[in-house]
Amino acid sequence: MRTAALARPAQPPSKFLLLAESRVLWEASATLALWPLLQCAPRGDGHPVIVLPGLGASDGSTELLRRYLESRGYAVQGWGLGTNCGPLPGVESGLMDLLRRQHERSGKVSLVGWSLGGVFARMLASKVPEAVRGVITLGSPLHGSPKATRAAKAYELLSGQPANDPRRQRWVRATPLVPATSIFSRSDGIVSWRSSFEEETPSSENIEVEASHLGLGVHPAVLYAVADRLSMPENGWTRFAAPAALRPFYPDPARP
Repeated sequence: MRTAALARPAQPPSKFLLLAESRVLWEASATLALWPLLQCAPRGDGHPVIVLPGLGASDGSTELLRRYLESRGYAVQGWGLGTNCGPLPGVESGLMDLLRRQHERSGKVSLVGWSLGGVFARMLASKVPEAVRGVITLGSPLHGSPKATRAAKAYELLSGQPANDPRRQRWVRATPLVPATSIFSRSDGIVSWRSSFEEETPSSENIEVEASHLGLGVHPAVLYAVADRLSMPENGWTRFAAPAALRPFYPDPARP
């Protein structure tokens, strides 16, 4: 499913949206205030979940998300590779080793990746689909021009790699063979939401929220949606359907 808006080339978010990223403080505060209500999300079956941070961030940035998923019954861990500076030597092989160890120990693994972390998650799902139960990306640039993000220059500076890297992009752009959910925000101030919009298939979907890019890992609507998606039984995946009381928090992603 595509929208007419997606026919336009993705451009970096406006400077206004970039300035609006400061709302992350409110979004994190809202999650803490709503923590008891967030416990109404479906509980998990204890399967392993790996959470990958975004560019320039470490496992500390995903602590709130990981704690929440642990409270819903999942065996959660961070990526354990320090600050995410892109595909530095040893990063991709380290992630493959981590995924394989978890798979051998506990069965198929769900991957949750925030921004660049979602790019790595898609790469893993493409290369080792037999070890992956599903992929959830948060504001990740999945396709379109690598320049359609405010972080392109930071990526090149931190990684020493060009933002336009066809070899890696071919692993990310194709829809994974496992269930895939892209959670995005049209008010994302870092990554163009058009770059995060997934080509929907019988096992892939988009979930729209109203959040900043920096808040996607701490926003209550995102946390609820992630917990709901992880609760899907293996081989029994269905599309996200928010409870009636929560529908206002999830706009129709296919709207013009």
